[in-house]
Amino acid sequence: MIFSRADALTVAEILRNAAQSEILPRFKNLSAGGIRTKTSQLDLVTDADEVAERAIENQLLRAFPKAVVIGEEGVSRDPALLDGLGEADLAFILDPVDGTLNFASGLPLFGVMASAVMKGEVVCGVILDPISDDWAVAVRGEGAWLQRSDGATRTLSVAPPVPLPQMAGNVSWRYLPEALRPIVTGNLPRVAMAADLRCAAHTYRLLAGGHLHFSFSSSIMPWDHAAGWLIHREAGGYTAHFDGSPYRPTHRGGGLISAPNKESWQALRDALLPTQL
Repeated sequence: MIFSRADALTVAEILRNAAQSEILPRFKNLSAGGIRTKTSQLDLVTDADEVAERAIENQLLRAFPKAVVIGEEGVSRDPALLDGLGEADLAFILDPVDGTLNFASGLPLFGVMASAVMKGEVVCGVILDPISDDWAVAVRGEGAWLQRSDGATRTLSVAPPVPLPQMAGNVSWRYLPEALRPIVTGNLPRVAMAADLRCAAHTYRLLAGGHLHFSFSSSIMPWDHAAGWLIHREAGGYTAHFDGSPYRPTHRGGGLISAPNKESWQALRDALLPTQL
């Protein structure tokens, strides 16, 4: 089976339908009980996450009847859903509302993400911005592009490499081991800028569009990274775990650094994590 551009656009349309019918009507309009905590006050789920995930799953299974669908909220209820990801002929990984903390705060910085995975290899990634109504898309080996609702497209390409003191990026260090936190945060002045958008969807869109040089992520759950990793890679970027090993959606431990190329990745790794892991 080959996952085509037409298949990718089918996925994008499914995400867009769910955003318009289930997510946007709930933005800034959640009931008092519509926001709940999962593991902490910084790890939230809303009615929009759960309803949109069900809607997207149902539509994906209609379009791709033999697929396996793995959603973030489904895994929260049943972690065993991730176990078959590496063997499935076709699996979809969903993040129905990425940036839930922003969404629940009324901040219009969130996205809807889906990736297609075949036998453990990411073959398609889609990141929808419901607010601007456009989506970043990549198909393995065919590049990455941004597409608007009127059909207009623009090829995505990462930023040119620059020296470490000129690099701007997104740094999410919340899930680092306690011993590594002061090391990483203490080294952030070595780059030009380090923010945290609290949203992997927009971080990857900015990376693939050449608007950020790097990202540093301390958590690697597949719904946060699989789609963005492929889009960034197809836009010319380079990503690896902190220890230099390549990214795979079946990996569940070890952080990620994304950069314009391998040399930039190494400079960031040496600067932010100078100790051996």
